Amino acid sequence: MSSHDLVLGRLRAALAAGGPAAPIEVPRDYRQAGALDLEQLVERLTDYRAQVHRIAAAAVADTIAAILPAGATVVVPPGLPPAWLPSAVTALPDHGLDIRQIGAADGVVTAAAVAVAETGTVVLDGSPDQGRRVISLLPDLHVCVLRADQVVATVPEALARLTPHRPLTWISGPSATSDIELNRVEGVHGPRTLHVILLP
Repeated sequence: MSSHDLVLGRLRAALAAGGPAAPIEVPRDYRQAGALDLEQLVERLTDYRAQVHRIAAAAVADTIAAILPAGATVVVPPGLPPAWLPSAVTALPDHGLDIRQIGAADGVVTAAAVAVAETGTVVLDGSPDQGRRVISLLPDLHVCVLRADQVVATVPEALARLTPHRPLTWISGPSATSDIELNRVEGVHGPRTLHVILLP
C-alpha cells in the first residue's frame, strides 16, 4: 500500500465515523492592546535599518527634498497630498503605470494606514494616498509618511483598524533576506531603502 492510499484510507475512515466535526473554539485570550510608545516604533524601525524622520507636518516637502536627489522622479499614488512633494522632484502619478515605468523611478512616496509600535511595522492598505501594492514594491527607495495618531501598540489593534479584503502590505524595514550563512541582502523583494516620516 502506498502512502497516498494510506492517507486517503485514514481520511475515509474518519469521515465514515459520523456527521460533521464540531467546530473548534479558538482561544482569544491573548493580549489585545498595550500602552502606546512612539519611541518603541522608532527604535524598532531603526533596528530594521529604516531611517526615521520625526518632523512637524509643515516640513514634509523639505524633508522629502533632503532625502531625494534634485531632479528625482518619484511614483506617487493618485490621492497623495500635493503639498508633500517638493518642487525639485518630478511626480509620476500612478494612473495605471506599467511595471517598467514604476521600476525605473528613483523612488515612491506614500502615506500609510496604520503602524504597530511593538513590531516596528507600517501597513499600507491600498487607499488613494497609498496606491497599488506594486508601487511600494518595485522602486528601490520608499518614503512613507505616517501620522502619530495612526500608530497603535499591538498587532490586534492594527487588525481592528484594517479591512481584511483590502490589499495589505506589511512593511518592517527595507526589504531584506539572508542566505544559510546569514549574509544579509537588501532590496530583493522590495525597496532597499525605507524612510519613514513620522508626523505629530
